[in-house]
Amino acid sequence: MRLRNAALLAALLLMPLTASAQLKVMISGGFSGPYEKLLPEFERASGIKVETGSGSSQGKGPQTIAAQLARGVPVDVVIMSREGLEELIAEKRIAAGSDVDLARTPIGVAVRAGAPKPDVSTVEAFKQLMLRSKTVAVPSSTAGIFLIKDVFPRLGIADKVNVKATPRGAGATAMLAKGEADVAVLPVSEIVHAGPGVQLVGVIANEIQLNQSFSAAIVAGSKQVEAARKLIAFLTSPGAGGVIKAFGMEPLGRRAG
Repeated sequence: MRLRNAALLAALLLMPLTASAQLKVMISGGFSGPYEKLLPEFERASGIKVETGSGSSQGKGPQTIAAQLARGVPVDVVIMSREGLEELIAEKRIAAGSDVDLARTPIGVAVRAGAPKPDVSTVEAFKQLMLRSKTVAVPSSTAGIFLIKDVFPRLGIADKVNVKATPRGAGATAMLAKGEADVAVLPVSEIVHAGPGVQLVGVIANEIQLNQSFSAAIVAGSKQVEAARKLIAFLTSPGAGGVIKAFGMEPLGRRAG
């Protein structure tokens, strides 16, 4: 079955396009690690050139993916949290039936490289860590929204934690690496992608966990639908699964529902 899937994918990638395709992708931080690792292989195999931009899956401000689409930034494919994608689907900005779940990752806790690793295995341990940390860095997108609006109020610490929300997960890990935050709480995939300046402590307890799915979809009105489908097929192929796992994610490769 794996050989058959690989053969089908190879045939798909080698099918000639009507013209040299230029694909524009907009991606949020959660799936960036696997994407950056896999993209050169896709470009070599398909002959499709990909231009990649970035933005937050959710939140406010001009650099969210939704805001960039709204002001007419040209995009063929979006890769973002399922929560953010559902908002775009509701706004009719996504080609019907084109959305696919790529991978899932839990929320984890990171500290600066070389720092002692605190216990985060229980709800109470996580709560106490938040309370004793001078600054907690989180992304202002999906995971950060969940923590600020759901988890911290549920734990009764919403007004007791000094939270610094940055537009992207990369900003939260950068704060940590520079010593501007004691801990960062964000998707595990973004912690793994952050590099040597930070280290993963562990994932938060199931009772307060958000196993966040990252999905791909074709933007409504794209003129590069065939090339877009090839990219999504590549990212959901069995061969991509190993790379996805290496970034702390569970491959999904399925359509919603």
